[in-house]
Amino acid sequence: MTRLTARVQKVRDELEQLLDDDDDMADLYLSRKLAGTSSPVSGSGGASWFHASPTIGSKISRASRASVATVRGDENDIEELEMLLEAYFMQIDGTLNKLTTLREYIDDTEDYINIQLDNHRNQLIQLELFLSSGTVCLAIYSLVAGIFGMNIPYTWNTGHGYMFKWVVIVTGTFCAMVFGLIMSYARFKGLVGS
Repeated sequence: MTRLTARVQKVRDELEQLLDDDDDMADLYLSRKLAGTSSPVSGSGGASWFHASPTIGSKISRASRASVATVRGDENDIEELEMLLEAYFMQIDGTLNKLTTLREYIDDTEDYINIQLDNHRNQLIQLELFLSSGTVCLAIYSLVAGIFGMNIPYTWNTGHGYMFKWVVIVTGTFCAMVFGLIMSYARFKGLVGS
């Protein structure tokens, strides 16, 4: 996506540069160039001089073609080329705008997905808080029930079998109250949704 946008941007910039320079557009008119190269250059010494120095010859040839183009040239040809390049420029510019809009849409979608993932992560953290709090309360309950449920003979335990039930009930109630306090504190601090 980024490479495609960069290529379209490069083509757009090149077309804009061509549209800004009339000399470059005149050089793009190939029919006129063909007509300029087929016409003989005056003087027989000029042709041998072109072959001796290709760099100077190409500069002189380019200058002579440009002069032929301006002498013979019709401004309508450049206008036609300019209209054609403007049409391409508009099409490329529209493509670049569509790619930019698509990139923004993709970025917005990524942001939305990240928000949804954050929401799910927060829900999992809340569930973990509930489970951890419940596990702590159950561990306390199991500790008390385990201590009083052992088969160790106590001298003060004889004849008081009903106390085990009350210890288990009181411990269960205490653990439920601790769990409620933890959840109330979490709601008060905003860790858990109301």
